[in-house]
Amino acid sequence: MAKSKFEYVRNFETDDACLPNCWVVVRVDGRSFHRFAEHHGFRKPNDDRALHLMNKCAQTVMQELKDIAIAYGQSDEYSFVFRKQSNWFKRRSSKFMTHVVSQFASSYVFYWKDYFEDQPLLYPPGFDGRVVLYPSDQNLKDYLSWRQADCHINNLYNTVFWSLVQKSGLTPVQAQKRLQGTLAGDKNEILFSEFNINYNNEPLIYRKGTVLVWQKVNQVIRKKIKIPQETDEKEVEVTRMKNIPASLHCDIIGQQFWDQYPEILTDDS
Repeated sequence: MAKSKFEYVRNFETDDACLPNCWVVVRVDGRSFHRFAEHHGFRKPNDDRALHLMNKCAQTVMQELKDIAIAYGQSDEYSFVFRKQSNWFKRRSSKFMTHVVSQFASSYVFYWKDYFEDQPLLYPPGFDGRVVLYPSDQNLKDYLSWRQADCHINNLYNTVFWSLVQKSGLTPVQAQKRLQGTLAGDKNEILFSEFNINYNNEPLIYRKGTVLVWQKVNQVIRKKIKIPQETDEKEVEVTRMKNIPASLHCDIIGQQFWDQYPEILTDDS
């Protein structure tokens, strides 16, 4: 790059490199998504279209940014965990956040029509992001456990709340007052006794959220090859292994998940 007398302005840039040997977590959150959901007719308490669109966006982010070891999402948020030893963009915090958020937001708009076929996008959605560092494996596991516990708490509340509104005819204010001060056991009892709903039978994607992990799969591709002593190319099928971000709906608070996928914490190449 040619030098000029104006180049001194680079000295005003701050050094925002993340600490070494730490897990880098980028969390993306929908901005004013309650309003966005109302304007676009999201179903309550859960809209499968919106959840699957979020998962698609997260998979796109992982496919573009290979240093992500695991991702977890629920409602209008997604957390992306970069490997401890990642030196991506010299570990600059601003690069981590802006690349993840921009890729996620653009994917949300791009894939919208695939999930909301009859609902046009009325205005661009907004997402914000934050970067948090976790020095130990246990810190990271506790962070992901916190987000999944948050998913359970919010979904249980929303399931009862919207049952009271949609099935019992209560207004939102009345439903809120009805649930004020109730514990998890109370909410479960309301669901079962008044609506014959066993919360434990609700779909796992609602109760547990979505975990994205890398999995190897066989991919069949068609490839043209040159046959010796022949003039024409021949098209053949070739099978190769490919790493893809696969979605799981399971418990990540207990140890069983980490025993099943030890490479998340150990494979830090």
